[in-house]
Amino acid sequence: MKKIMSAYLHYSTLGLAIYLCTIHPVFSQELEPRAYANAPVGLNFIVAGYQYSSGGLIFDPGIPINDASSTVDVAIFGYLRTLNVAGMSAKAGIVLPYADLYAEGRDEPTNALLTRETNGLVDPSLYFSINFYGAPALNLQEFRSYKQDTIAGFSLKVTPPLGQYEKQKIINIGTNRWSIKPELGISKAINQWILEATTNVTFYSSNNEFNTNQTRTQEPVYSLQGNLTYTFKNRVWLSYGITYFTGGKTQANGITNNDLQNNSRTGLTIAIPIDKYNSIKVLASSGLSTRTGTDYNSISLFWQYRWGAGL
Repeated sequence: MKKIMSAYLHYSTLGLAIYLCTIHPVFSQELEPRAYANAPVGLNFIVAGYQYSSGGLIFDPGIPINDASSTVDVAIFGYLRTLNVAGMSAKAGIVLPYADLYAEGRDEPTNALLTRETNGLVDPSLYFSINFYGAPALNLQEFRSYKQDTIAGFSLKVTPPLGQYEKQKIINIGTNRWSIKPELGISKAINQWILEATTNVTFYSSNNEFNTNQTRTQEPVYSLQGNLTYTFKNRVWLSYGITYFTGGKTQANGITNNDLQNNSRTGLTIAIPIDKYNSIKVLASSGLSTRTGTDYNSISLFWQYRWGAGL
């Protein structure tokens, strides 16, 4: 049983962190190491966490706001379960975030200080992923002899517009629109190292109550991400990642804004097993380059509890 648990901790300790589904009220491009790690079927995960982010807001040059910045505190609760789908390992889950946001900037014509402070529910996220190569659905006993080589998978994240939204405000916690994010990923294990690459695109529905009564649309955002992870003998793992995303130009009432994104981020993630039921995870990330959007630093702390599958 110790060998089984050792293998289990090695492959799934926080690799299934439900943080993968989280959408931030201001940004949504986060690093997601070990998103396609295999784990025994029938496991349940509860995740609770906190994320703090601060940094600048870079607006379309047509918006007369300068020196804009924001701080966001997010409390996150989520649930995830591992599944057997036609013999392939899969995961499904939900995330429910709550945020407190403060932003400020200077009105360009008058130099007057503008502030925005609000709190409330963030748009929830529904998550599903399936590994279609290299990660079969296994029970806990079968998982004992499993060793990762190459895994390929697909995931889908859907975000309904259920967060707090005030239509007369430009900066909000909720988005007042749907988004859907399909993704393809590949993961290769080499001894204690895991190399990962993912590509995804996020599609958005229209927001028909932007700035009170305008219709705002957004083009898809395309993203590439790479992560390099090392697992230590005590089953702690450390990951370095980098992501690049582009697209997302918006229109308001048919007028195209000069807000094409060409942004990149980098960060570190460490996961620490406490026992066979509990583990913690710490993430820190920062922007490398930002054309428009948010140029922020972020740190997160998560606790995860797991049960089921004969654990």
